Amino acid sequence: MPKVDLYNMKGETVGDIELNDNIFGVEVNANAVHLAVQNQLANKRQGTQSTKTKSEVRGGGIKPWRQKGTGRARQGSIRSAQWIKGGIVLGPKPRSYSYTLPKKLKRLALKSALSSKVSENELMVLDTLNFDSIKTKQMVNVLSSLKVDSSVLIVIDGKNDAVEKSARNIPGVKTAFVNTINVFDILKHEKFIITRDAVAKVEEVYA
Repeated sequence: MPKVDLYNMKGETVGDIELNDNIFGVEVNANAVHLAVQNQLANKRQGTQSTKTKSEVRGGGIKPWRQKGTGRARQGSIRSAQWIKGGIVLGPKPRSYSYTLPKKLKRLALKSALSSKVSENELMVLDTLNFDSIKTKQMVNVLSSLKVDSSVLIVIDGKNDAVEKSARNIPGVKTAFVNTINVFDILKHEKFIITRDAVAKVEEVYA
């Protein structure tokens, strides 16, 4: 089982914690991680792009010139695709890009992402994270004590307005719950901070 240091909010090591090998110690499956990130990005796409076909462009109801005798090429409408301001052939139309992945694949990708953070020493466990009031400076002080000066994903075990709102104005810092963590966010942020209670919930859900 992987073992990592346990920190308090002052950045002091107060012990260590053993992490579940089936979640934080699996062999990283790069293909599963890639598919999960691809899926998340596809599901985020709005798919609202649209072009007008010949039938949707305004005008062009009359034949521009007679069929024969002019020496010019035959034309049926000034809104055909070859005309300026004409309709678009095979252009994009509104569609959904979202699709689902098998549950086992999504779990494998999440476990791989978490395991990669452990193996790269980018995962930190806090014994607790709580504030009496909402103050950005308090979160800045905690991150400074932990010597975190890069992007960081902070995972807490449940709703906590003081923690969430104290972190939301700090560039590169994002908070998440156990049930909202995802592969893209884990990989996007350089550091991964999680509370001891959140670790227990992760192990309960994904073990």
